[in-house]
Amino acid sequence: MPLIKSISGIRGTIGGKTGETLSPVDVVKFTAAYGTILKKNASSTKAVKVVIGRDGRISGAMVSQLVQSTLSSLGIDVVDLGLSTTPTVEIAVPMEKADGGIILTASHNPKEWNALKLLNEKGEFISAETGQELLNIAAAEDFSFVSVDKLGKISTNTSYMQKHIDAIIAYPLVNKEAIAAKQFKVVVDAINSTGATFVPALLNALGVENITVLNKEITGNFAHNPEPLPDHLAELSNTVVKEKADLGIAVDPDVDRLCFVCEDGSMFGEEYTLVAVADYILSQRKGNTVSNMSSTKALKEITLKRGGGYFPSAVGEVNVVKKMKEHDAVIGGEGNGGIIVPDFHYGRDALIGIALFLTHLSQQKTKSTKSLRSLYPDYFISKNKIELDSSVDVKHIFKNIKKKYAKNPINDEDGLKIEFDADWVHLRTSNTEPIIRIYSESDFESKANHIAQKLMADIKEEIK
Repeated sequence: MPLIKSISGIRGTIGGKTGETLSPVDVVKFTAAYGTILKKNASSTKAVKVVIGRDGRISGAMVSQLVQSTLSSLGIDVVDLGLSTTPTVEIAVPMEKADGGIILTASHNPKEWNALKLLNEKGEFISAETGQELLNIAAAEDFSFVSVDKLGKISTNTSYMQKHIDAIIAYPLVNKEAIAAKQFKVVVDAINSTGATFVPALLNALGVENITVLNKEITGNFAHNPEPLPDHLAELSNTVVKEKADLGIAVDPDVDRLCFVCEDGSMFGEEYTLVAVADYILSQRKGNTVSNMSSTKALKEITLKRGGGYFPSAVGEVNVVKKMKEHDAVIGGEGNGGIIVPDFHYGRDALIGIALFLTHLSQQKTKSTKSLRSLYPDYFISKNKIELDSSVDVKHIFKNIKKKYAKNPINDEDGLKIEFDADWVHLRTSNTEPIIRIYSESDFESKANHIAQKLMADIKEEIK
């Protein structure tokens, strides 16, 4: 599997040749490039500091040791959080007054994958410009290591799980008392990673005492495909029904994506995690919202109903955050279950998402998750893709399709998003594969599929 290099991080599979996988040599090279940038931008009066943390992957300890040693050899101090979550590392960076952070996780990818997710001094993902600079430095191997007397210090800090939870409990829109009063019974699928520790600890702090944890051993041997999609959550769904629980909670290995299962075992819907949390936020404070273009239109409808403005962004967390800042959004995220609460921190955070969702649910007449889901529309998103030959000129294809649908509202900020009355289709290339993704949404599955098939036919005609 090729090594994938992008602004969202450096990721690849463990095992194989240097330059083709996330080999030890590549871990050192990209970590050194990142550290070189931090040193160049830092004040000369203080030591550069980096916070690191990892999910529960099998390769995590090995990769962490390489990263720590590389940063130390550059004269950079390291604060190691150990087994942690992506949002926890993100909030730890500014709390530590660090210059940056590295999260060792391949998110929803299978166990053979790992990655370096790179943060700036705000605990946010590095910019496209910084990412390109890093790739250039790594390619040229343009870094210099310090003498033995100037090695960076390595320390551990295991306090940030509690600090993260304390910050969530203190967040003004989280109502611990209301949650505790409902006496929720919850099943958690922790997918053999750090959610096994962090999610139950958060639930206990919120006053939830009746918790069943599935796949709770932090082994990195994921019990199923770790992406929290309906096809992978049969065990969670069945256990919710068997235990007569009020809801099920699923997170991915680094705990930045979140979805729920209703008391009857049905899916609340990953797309509707953000919709429900946004509805609650907007009921408390008027404002704008942002999601990427491939996310459900239900967020736009909820926002307009609540008197706010909705703004679509290009796909990718860094793009969502940028758009949220531009429009001073009070809530945002992605339809894959990513919740971003800007006055908490600018990063997807399943933990604050859980607390806000349970607060919202606790304020309903009943504690039925199914009843809460019924407050929102049932839209269907059809997800398709077309594989491309390397000779295909995608820009030319998109240009001609844009002409064909010139009478329709079109957004070309990220590929092409075309609106058809109340429906839409989004065409975009992948950053990691030679494909065009075709996402379409309608109130009926057949209509969404029809729109997708129509555009796929247009694309195939252009390729011919």
